[in-house]
Amino acid sequence: MTDLRVPVLMYHAVATDPDEATRALSVTPEAFAEQMALIAERGLTPVDTAALAAHWRSGRPLPDRPVLITFDDGYEGVHRHALPELTRHGFPATLFVTTGWLRGPYATGAAPDRMLDWDQVRALADAGVEIGGHTHSHPQLDQLDDHRLRTELIHSKEILSDQLGRTPVSFAYPFGYSSRRVRQAVRETGYAQALAVGNGLARRAQGPYALRRLTVRRSTDTAEFERLLDGRALTRTFARDRALTKGYAVVRRARRAGRLPAPGGTTEGGG
Repeated sequence: MTDLRVPVLMYHAVATDPDEATRALSVTPEAFAEQMALIAERGLTPVDTAALAAHWRSGRPLPDRPVLITFDDGYEGVHRHALPELTRHGFPATLFVTTGWLRGPYATGAAPDRMLDWDQVRALADAGVEIGGHTHSHPQLDQLDDHRLRTELIHSKEILSDQLGRTPVSFAYPFGYSSRRVRQAVRETGYAQALAVGNGLARRAQGPYALRRLTVRRSTDTAEFERLLDGRALTRTFARDRALTKGYAVVRRARRAGRLPAPGGTTEGGG
């Protein structure tokens, strides 16, 4: 059981007609409902991020056939479309919110689509959805200097604590990008665990600050979704993602070395 591999599903928007910027990483409400029904039919046991990490940290066995359902950024469809399906099946989930993208007093005006407001975030939390951190402005954290990095982490965590009356314990890296320095800063900010992307199954050996997830997107059909749940053919399924990641790693190293300008608004890597 110590080497158990767990599928951690990464969703973004759940919408019928999303904006172009979020379309590829969105799923339709009908597809989401079908996917949740499939999880139920197959007898999998959803847990949230804090529960998974706590089980692995303590060494206690996990529930039978665990799976995680996670959402990044904070799109309104998570409340409108996803929550009713989660409630129907009694599934826990984790939502990682970008505090500067949510509608309300902290909005920066940079959100890529229709986002949740704080009342909806609180309603999700009251319904049992774990709310985690995802920074304030969704930058590529490993490209920031130490001051900006810590500002992004601390500011968003303080907003979440103030708005929800509880301190978030789980974090997800924007775009999935991190580094040893970023992971250390996340730990020092007080987060107990953090999720990357990686498009592989999560394992205890990855450590609590680099747990992998599987991208669910608009092109994910039923057969592919079943393969994600089983952890089958992941190398083939995400071959293009991995090729892009390797190529972009060269660009990112050049940026860190100062040979290229800082990144603008990019969506490589998702998250």
